[in-house]
Amino acid sequence: METSALKQQEQPAATKIRNLPWVEKYRPQTLNDLISHQDILSTIQKFINEDRLPHLLLYGPPGTGKTSTILACAKQLYKDKEFGSMVLELNASDDRGIDIIRGPILSFASTRTIFKKGFKLVILDEADAMTQDAQNALRRVIEKFTENTRFCLICNYLSKIIPALQSRCTRFRFGPLTPELMVPRLEHVVEEEKVDISEDGMKALVTLSSGDMRRALNILQSTNMAFGKVTEETVYTCTGHPLKSDIANILDWMLNQDFATAYRNITELKTLKGLALHDILTEIHLFVHRVDFPSSVRIHLLTKMADIEYRLSVGTNEKIQLSSLIAAFQVTRDLIVAEA
Repeated sequence: METSALKQQEQPAATKIRNLPWVEKYRPQTLNDLISHQDILSTIQKFINEDRLPHLLLYGPPGTGKTSTILACAKQLYKDKEFGSMVLELNASDDRGIDIIRGPILSFASTRTIFKKGFKLVILDEADAMTQDAQNALRRVIEKFTENTRFCLICNYLSKIIPALQSRCTRFRFGPLTPELMVPRLEHVVEEEKVDISEDGMKALVTLSSGDMRRALNILQSTNMAFGKVTEETVYTCTGHPLKSDIANILDWMLNQDFATAYRNITELKTLKGLALHDILTEIHLFVHRVDFPSSVRIHLLTKMADIEYRLSVGTNEKIQLSSLIAAFQVTRDLIVAEA
């Protein structure tokens, strides 16, 4: 009886791990598991070894390992059973107004632990979402209880943190991950999950995630579940991103066909594949830099494209903006013919 009960207990745990999103399943557990920013990690490791951890401010784009780093630090500093009493983690989904700073955070920071020496850790994730008042209230709390509490603020935009808080913390910037760092980690996940992936599929993953590891894993998982095979085409289809061949066709139509034909063909392609004009514009922008246009023509075209991108961001009609984009390319074509 006992063994069957044990088996039943083990089963949900295994299922739980199996059902986890890959982002959580393969989240680094220790500082050694982290793949990037070795200079930052070695500095933080040194702080921990010498027991001189300062207040930290980790900032940078999403999916670059900020939260994973501080959670790995916390796991290294505290044993599992004391984790709950020594670490307070709050993110944007928790209420972090001025009342919370003066209430729970203040009482957590001001109480000492009886049975354990060392400091407590308060992790404020997505600190750039905190109000100005809450940040101002926090500066005094940080100063007052430095003796027994360390604060770690994590944010995407450093400019949203008030200067007074920035000066009280040691800042570390987590930049986007390079492809050389991302590929080995993605290959490890592919091996563990037995994913059928092609070389161009891996390239497409790295390109589309643009240095965001979380995004890369999410795209990998969703493409694998939707298509069973990860290739360049399935990755682009899954994310709704225009394929390189689609962009080449669009450019060809805009530069070589008359206005009505180009407009009709592009509208049909957009409807068929569900493409957003913003994505098409971003991809065309890369092509414009590669195509050998005369410099005056390229300058004219890029200015027009920048205007269209701005108008799209304020919510204008896509059809009118598409007409404007085709018009800009047709004018470019006439300019090139005139110059020739």
